[in-house]
Amino acid sequence: MTAGLPPAIAAPLVELRDLRVHFPIRKGLIIERSVAIVKAVDGVTLSIRRGKTMGLVGESGCGKTTIGRTILKLQVPTSGAIRFDGADIATLDAAGMKRFRRRVQAVFQDPFSSLNPRMNVGQIIAEPLIVHDVMSEPAERRDRVSELLALCGLPAAFAGRYPHEMSGGQRQRVGIARALALNPDFVICDEAVSALDVSIQAQIIRLLEDLRDELNLTYLFIGHDLSVVRHLCDDVAVMYLGRIAEVGPSDELFANPGHPYTRALLEAVPTPDPDLERSRPHQVLGGEVPSPIDPPAGCVFHPRCSLAVAGCGTRVPPLLPYGSDHAVACTETGAGASSLPEKGA
Repeated sequence: MTAGLPPAIAAPLVELRDLRVHFPIRKGLIIERSVAIVKAVDGVTLSIRRGKTMGLVGESGCGKTTIGRTILKLQVPTSGAIRFDGADIATLDAAGMKRFRRRVQAVFQDPFSSLNPRMNVGQIIAEPLIVHDVMSEPAERRDRVSELLALCGLPAAFAGRYPHEMSGGQRQRVGIARALALNPDFVICDEAVSALDVSIQAQIIRLLEDLRDELNLTYLFIGHDLSVVRHLCDDVAVMYLGRIAEVGPSDELFANPGHPYTRALLEAVPTPDPDLERSRPHQVLGGEVPSPIDPPAGCVFHPRCSLAVAGCGTRVPPLLPYGSDHAVACTETGAGASSLPEKGA
């Protein structure tokens, strides 16, 4: 996939290496003690290609947002490493951390709660410029705010409005403009369109695509709407209970899903044709998602998996090759395993 590219372009912009984020559950009023551990992220290795969009999907509680927060350094990892542009972010000094903050930004799920209601749009977008001392002159900041508003499809007059005076889609455009204020390289979109109406979602997705191409941005798009992820993302990683179940190019993963959990997710997406919906096969998963406090031994999906064999409950499956740049954490479907039965068989 990267053959013939210069090293700076071929190298991933963001790399997660065996990342683990565990949260202790404590009890006791006077003397606190840890009684259990929530394994929110449990050994994730992932690469995000420069200038591309990586989609991170999975059920609620699987660890998607925790990964985003940990990359942003809003959460301290328990172990593992996060490398950004070749540097381990855990080793950055104060100056390196300030540069990192400028290059990595976020667009949050709820555009109303993520914007300060006491500040107008101009102040909200200009705040990163003030914090990082990028533009000292007020006139320069006003020009930059107008430029960012235009870039995100809003008129300059919106600089005087407050968040409650705008629609959800307009507020999200303001959130995107704020994220772009410092000319970042990497933007984490955490459920950035899930709180919006479907018609507005399409507009915001189109805006994100245009900005990626125009500004050469790299995205981590955290979501649960597979149709949105398929349209926007170049690569997709599927998470289940804190681990990566499958990762690969978007087109290949959707056309040829290798992990039983990925197949179940795709088959759960309804089709608009009722006759087709009734006739197509569905893989119904038994049981419930286990608790991250006490995840199953071995493959965490094996209690609900139709392909599970005796060894699945004792060994953690590595990500095994499953086609070009495509990997599956399943010993029954990865390299050297028996072929997966056809869908609906």
